Amino acid sequence: MTIRTQEEIVTRVWALRANRGDIFGFREEVLVEALDLDHARQVLTPRHPEAWTQRVDHETYARDYLQFAIGKIIDHRGNSASRSVDKLGELTWLLVRDDIVAEMDHVSYPMYGAPKVKAFADGFGWPFLDDLDGDDRLALARMAEGQQCHPQGCERGCAD
Repeated sequence: MTIRTQEEIVTRVWALRANRGDIFGFREEVLVEALDLDHARQVLTPRHPEAWTQRVDHETYARDYLQFAIGKIIDHRGNSASRSVDKLGELTWLLVRDDIVAEMDHVSYPMYGAPKVKAFADGFGWPFLDDLDGDDRLALARMAEGQQCHPQGCERGCAD
């Protein structure tokens, strides 16, 4: 799979910082791991270059992170689910899938970002519900449609 150029990634890191579009640094984390050492030095603080490790297989990371994100949605983990949506969005940009970025931006966020994560999975043609059993599968399918996890209501935090 193709990824963005090193220069494009550095430019995006600086843009995220300038626009304060990544307050907690979750998106930047994905991007910096895609840089080689010379380019990483352009965005890392000089005191902590040891904090950098280069990720090589971004597609495998994205597939694995999708499963992590699904778990956070099912478990009703608001902050973790939000972080997952940010990271998946940045991985999508990194993997040069502007069509999926646009679709993720187009769908709404309710139900812990399930519609956005489904757009990510569908865009890449990766399983969204396949690895889940009965109740979790039904709950995630409903959440991806912007509905509560259970038709009778949710005791864990879903809201209409």
